[in-house]
Amino acid sequence: MRNYEQVVRAYPKGASRPPISTKVPEKYAGDYKEACLVLIDSPKASAALSRRCLQHLLQDEAGATKKNLFDQIQEVIDSGQLPPYLTSALDVVRNIGNFAAHPIKSKSTGEIVEVEEGEAEWNLDVLEQLFEFYFVQPSIIQQKKDALNKKLQDAGKQPVK
Repeated sequence: MRNYEQVVRAYPKGASRPPISTKVPEKYAGDYKEACLVLIDSPKASAALSRRCLQHLLQDEAGATKKNLFDQIQEVIDSGQLPPYLTSALDVVRNIGNFAAHPIKSKSTGEIVEVEEGEAEWNLDVLEQLFEFYFVQPSIIQQKKDALNKKLQDAGKQPVK
C-alpha cells in the first residue's frame, strides 16, 4: 500500500506596492498597508479601506468637520489648503470607495458596479500623494531647515523661521 502525501507550499503574503515613508503616522499607515495587502484579492476591500483612510486624513490633518465624506471633501477644497492637483484627486477616492461601500447599479446594464484593480490602485496613488503633502515633504523641509539653522547659529546669525 502506498502512502501519498500532498505537499502544500505557503508563502507569506506581501503587498504589491513599495512601503510608504516612516513619516506617515501609524493611524493612517495601518489602513493604507491593509488596502495594499488585499488589493489583488479584493479591489473592493482595498477601495473601501482607502476611502476610510481618506476620511480620517481629512478629519485629522485637514480639519474637516462635516459629517459625510462628500461634504468633508468639499470643505477641504473650499479651504484652499491643498494644491489643485490634490483637490481634483480627492473625489476620485470617494467615488471609487462608494462603489466598494454601496451597491451602486449601472444604468445601462442594471448590474452592480464593481471596483476594478486599477481603480483601487488609483486610490492608493492618491493616498500616497496626500501622505507626501502632509507628512513627507514637511519633514524633509524641517530637517533641512534644522541643518541650516545650526549652521547659521554657529556663524552667529539669526535662524530662519
